[in-house]
Amino acid sequence: MKGTYCLIIKLKEKSTIKIGSLGKIDFDKGTYIYIGSAMNSLNARIKRHLSDDKKLHWHIDYLLKDKNSEIVDVIFTISTNKLECKLSEFINKKSDNKITKFGSSDCNCESHLYYFKKIENAKKECIKAYENNNTDFFDLDYFYKNLNE
Repeated sequence: MKGTYCLIIKLKEKSTIKIGSLGKIDFDKGTYIYIGSAMNSLNARIKRHLSDDKKLHWHIDYLLKDKNSEIVDVIFTISTNKLECKLSEFINKKSDNKITKFGSSDCNCESHLYYFKKIENAKKECIKAYENNNTDFFDLDYFYKNLNE
């Protein structure tokens, strides 16, 4: 199963985190949306992000390993269309800030990680991004009930 996903991440406290080759980055307390795609196995990718037991490979792994971070939702689509950059472009215009070059080393986007002061705004804009692309989407509850094999 292939698809694109948005991790909704709550950062409980302001943190300075070393993010692989990007170096140390200051993260404000609040909510972040990370946009990714899984063109091999969407199930496995979402499970990997939700797991604490993983090697640090992608930028997002470093953020997720921080004791102050928690994935509070995953909003995703099941599709062979790679929507990662289109979602990123939409969310970039709506976010309070972005972490430049985060998760976007393989494309021309400024970032794939966006900051929102309020979780409600993050979820709302994430959903609007999918709707703007005429794409059906699902959430973490759906994943646990239907796809978490």
